[in-house]
Amino acid sequence: MPGKPGQSDGVQQDRLSNISQATKVKPKRWAKRYRTEIAASASSVFSTFFAFPLDSVKTRMQTYKYDNFADCVRETYRTERWRGFFRGVTAPLASVTLVRTISFSVYQRSKYSYAEWFKRNFGLDPLVHVNTPGTYPTFSTIACFGAAGATAGSFITLVACPFELTKLSAQVSVLMAERNKHSLSDPNPSKMVREVAASYQNKGTFKTAMNIVKYRGILGLYSGFNLHLLRDTLGTAIYFMTYESSKQLLTAYRRDRSPTNPFAVVVAGGLCGVVSWALIYPIDSAKSIYQRNCLTICKGEKVRKAPKIQFFNKRMYRGLGVSMGRSCVVNAIFFSSFEFIKKQVNSLED
Repeated sequence: MPGKPGQSDGVQQDRLSNISQATKVKPKRWAKRYRTEIAASASSVFSTFFAFPLDSVKTRMQTYKYDNFADCVRETYRTERWRGFFRGVTAPLASVTLVRTISFSVYQRSKYSYAEWFKRNFGLDPLVHVNTPGTYPTFSTIACFGAAGATAGSFITLVACPFELTKLSAQVSVLMAERNKHSLSDPNPSKMVREVAASYQNKGTFKTAMNIVKYRGILGLYSGFNLHLLRDTLGTAIYFMTYESSKQLLTAYRRDRSPTNPFAVVVAGGLCGVVSWALIYPIDSAKSIYQRNCLTICKGEKVRKAPKIQFFNKRMYRGLGVSMGRSCVVNAIFFSSFEFIKKQVNSLED
């Protein structure tokens, strides 16, 4: 029998309401599932652009000689104006966002895998310990975070190396062209060397990458890969160990029950950037110098060996203060934004 007038309309409205509710719930569930990736990508864009001028100055000081930070800033502004400080910003905006998103995703999954291994073999769960109010770091928690960080760092090098090479090229392209015109070590550099150095000047990210492939072949995009792999594996392990352990220490010391206390997050974020750079900086300097040398060499030609990684050589620490300051600011901003966005996503109701 047909229903009462209006009954079918009511059923139809209920169905539409249920469909509408379901479409609202799915994006929320998706956001919660990928909250780490969402928070990492959004925070990366903001923090990378904000601190890019400091990164540019750091690279210039590593690869060419300046008296000090102020001298580098003055000379860059005099010759290239404000554009010089943001030269090559497109590559890291894309690459850092992609790399950080992948890195945090790999780190998160690795962290749980290593925690499970500790639980299975030693009967203790590092992550349960960390999230218990009032506890302090232990060997198992530090080892878990360090191993997960090293895994993430080694994994992302495959993605990051070409992007970082094009960024470095953009940052020092003007200097490469000028210094090869007036080289002290070689007063008469070959025409090809001058052409190669000049070809990177004032080019966008894509054209820079194409030039590298043209002169060095497709593997040229991975120039300095071994040094990059070493830097990122060690650096990312130290980075996450310092962040997670510092945050736990500060939270326990302040007797705060929330593991994402804003004060602890800001301090731990800034500290992890400073500590990781301080310990791996000579590796980064060797990588930057070697990659710069590769950019003025054609395919088939021999590249000068990378300088030795010397932890007690003052030359290998040029630009360290800038890098540490930049990293402190970037990571304090990044982790504050990261934890805030994650918390907001977690608070969404299904």
